Amino acid sequence: MKRTVRRAVVTGGAGFVGSHLCDRLREEGVSVVCLDNLLTGSVDNLAALADDPGFVLERRDVSEEFDVAGPVDLVVHLASPASPHDYARHPVETLRAGAHGTLNALELARRKDARFLLTSTSEVYGDPLVHPQTESYWGNVNPVGPRSQYDEAKRYAEALTTAYRTALGVNTVIVRLFNTYGPRMRPTDGRAVPTFITQALAGRPLTVAGDGTQTRSICYVDDTVSGILAAAAGEHHGPINLGNPVELSVLELAEHIRELCGSASPVEFVERPGDDPTLRRPDIGLARSVLGWQPVVDFDKGLRMTIDWFARLALTGGLR
Repeated sequence: MKRTVRRAVVTGGAGFVGSHLCDRLREEGVSVVCLDNLLTGSVDNLAALADDPGFVLERRDVSEEFDVAGPVDLVVHLASPASPHDYARHPVETLRAGAHGTLNALELARRKDARFLLTSTSEVYGDPLVHPQTESYWGNVNPVGPRSQYDEAKRYAEALTTAYRTALGVNTVIVRLFNTYGPRMRPTDGRAVPTFITQALAGRPLTVAGDGTQTRSICYVDDTVSGILAAAAGEHHGPINLGNPVELSVLELAEHIRELCGSASPVEFVERPGDDPTLRRPDIGLARSVLGWQPVVDFDKGLRMTIDWFARLALTGGLR
């Protein structure tokens, strides 16, 4: 990292992306304090850091006021339910993570004079009327729809982060993550990649929503983490899209996963969820120009590594 970071606080660090970020920070010699209430995260994701003296896990709800003793150079705010199943089950907690959690994490960064990075989401674009999505696009979001708790929590978090930068001088950056996938995703979180993989490995029908023509752009978690670290080390305030501009339909994704799994599972079309985005593809021109970042993990390689992880999980009964 170009910016000198000796100690970082990662909220939501026991989650899917957060745990990979904690691993990478420790590999770079950064001491890490992970804050997580384990609502959707798991200590299993942090098993490799369990005996690491440079890593501390504190079970804490960042929606409540908190402090961290000692110096902090970087605060990364990841804490939030992030899958449709999770934020449907926990709508209030999702909104509190985006509102109170962001406020408390920003306050920590302000007190510590630390760089603050907000991980926002492509969901701020809603069901987009502009394609591909650029950072200048304001979005098409239903504020009272079935996904509103997540979409609007992140939109508010972006506004609050911007206010802390412009009014209070906090050194902030906003990144918008597009459909990250990889090992440590929860099999039952409702997202397309783990759903299709677990179904294919078990020989069950692959449940494709609607007619499957809606598109997604999926980015391997190692690439996402590299983008987060590049944004944290840079000077740009964002927002900056972080994702893979390779776009494919949900049906194409299901059929490709089935092929890589060597599965004969049939495709079963099911009802499409409300406000499910029709199109999703990031314009990453800004990330390329200001961060020198773009995805480097080959699509098939990333999927194979993810499938291998789920296959190992199945052997231990973890997919039940």
